[in-house]
Amino acid sequence: MTFSRRTAIAALASTATVPLRAWAQGAWPTKPIRLVIPLAPGSAVDNAARVVMQKMSEGLGQAFVIENIPGSAGLIGAEKVARAAPDGYTLGGFNDSVLTMVPNMQAHMTWNALTDFEPVSLVGTVEWGLVVKADSPWRTLADFIAAAKAAPGKLTYGSGGNGSPQHIGMALLSGRVGIDLLHVPYKGATPAAVAAAAGEVDVCMQGLGTVVSLIQAGKLRLLAVSSATRQPQFPDVPTFAEAGTPGFTFNSWFALVAPAGTPKEIVARLNAEIARTLADPAMKEKLSSIGVTPRGMPAAEFGQALKTQYALYRKLIIEQGIKAE
Repeated sequence: MTFSRRTAIAALASTATVPLRAWAQGAWPTKPIRLVIPLAPGSAVDNAARVVMQKMSEGLGQAFVIENIPGSAGLIGAEKVARAAPDGYTLGGFNDSVLTMVPNMQAHMTWNALTDFEPVSLVGTVEWGLVVKADSPWRTLADFIAAAKAAPGKLTYGSGGNGSPQHIGMALLSGRVGIDLLHVPYKGATPAAVAAAAGEVDVCMQGLGTVVSLIQAGKLRLLAVSSATRQPQFPDVPTFAEAGTPGFTFNSWFALVAPAGTPKEIVARLNAEIARTLADPAMKEKLSSIGVTPRGMPAAEFGQALKTQYALYRKLIIEQGIKAE
């Protein structure tokens, strides 16, 4: 599943409700801003957020304090943001799993992905690939698929938890090529990547930003990338289509959200700073080097796109029979 401007229908007027208290232009921010990332340190979103927020702090005149709260596929950290005061001093750096995948797999939720957050902006899309241990006998995607078909239910794949993008992506690939794998969930994308490098699991579908350092260190081998075209940092690695699986693409995205009710002026200021930050050539180069494509998007358009993708994943999860437990 990919996310692009094409997935968003025409932008609607923002439905954010401005609190009745007065909000003075220029009064925000007057202190550091907490950014909650409901994922483990070292994940693709975490790496991208640290790069982007450092640049954004220059324009806002205040530092971002990043707080990683992993666990329960992001549910715990997301609830912290949903329940925070809507004053612009607590924000969420979320991936698509937290907002569109996991909520569609849970019978009981303590927060609502579509009503408890104020969409600020899409920040970037994270490009993905399939990795195995560096000394794995599988040197190509075809090698791995053949081995999996020869031993149904025997080969293992790691993920960042039930309902994580790694789980969804691998489930989609398995269904597409007709293989049966054993799912091994970890507490975050980074532990799953490390497990693959150590040989604890046979394979992982991962955001490139999470595994680039392990690939460069010679601990993981990248078999194929799930983007439509080859990635600049791995020009010799084929796409899934080139490797024999035409039409298969998958990426994830990183977005900034605020608690519902955050003043429109604050949301607009944040959105403008994100646009300014992502337009910087040096920022584009930094993000590209960790497998992230800068995007940006008006808040209202992102909000509508979020609703669209939420519905698409709901349909997909039901059809594929993907379970959280």
